[in-house]
Amino acid sequence: MAGRTPHRALASALLLLVAAVAVAGCSGTIVNTDEARPTTQTSTTAPPPLPNRPTNDALANAFDYASPQPNGDSAYYFTSPSKRWVCAIIPRAEAGCQASTGSGIPVKDAPDAVANADGTEEAPNAIRVGRAAEPEFAVLDSPGYSLVPGPAAILPFGKVLIVAGFRCNVQEATGISCASEFTGNGFTFSADGYTMQYTDLPA
Repeated sequence: MAGRTPHRALASALLLLVAAVAVAGCSGTIVNTDEARPTTQTSTTAPPPLPNRPTNDALANAFDYASPQPNGDSAYYFTSPSKRWVCAIIPRAEAGCQASTGSGIPVKDAPDAVANADGTEEAPNAIRVGRAAEPEFAVLDSPGYSLVPGPAAILPFGKVLIVAGFRCNVQEATGISCASEFTGNGFTFSADGYTMQYTDLPA
């Protein structure tokens, strides 16, 4: 009987090992293989990218269009070469344009009426794009985007004014175009029509 004791001890040890493995399998223990766990990425829609900044010879000097505001910031105003339109970039808020006469917006196919600040329908007198908003026709109180006292300096054809989170340019073929650099949203317009997207300077 004494000679069987080692065999019984070995058998008992094997039974304990099998039981331990079975318990581990049921407990859902994860074996770490040192492989990186997959990460879950939040799905986000990238804003439409604006074209790269133009070369220095196409950049307008923002200082030439700056006008100090009561809050200590500077807004940036310009007049189109035809002097028919006036525009402004309000830092980190919006960029927009209106007729230099200040009444109505003589753009082909522009809406006849839009909601004003109090929700009442009224004929628009401006077009604008906010920092994080869609471009739109709007109703502005005077002076709107006009520099007072003015007039604002002319932004020449083929130049782009990039400042305070926005960019605007004027082209003979397409008219005036402005966009938010935060979203890429923008507009292009002339008396002949409009599109709610930014038009870059030709390469």
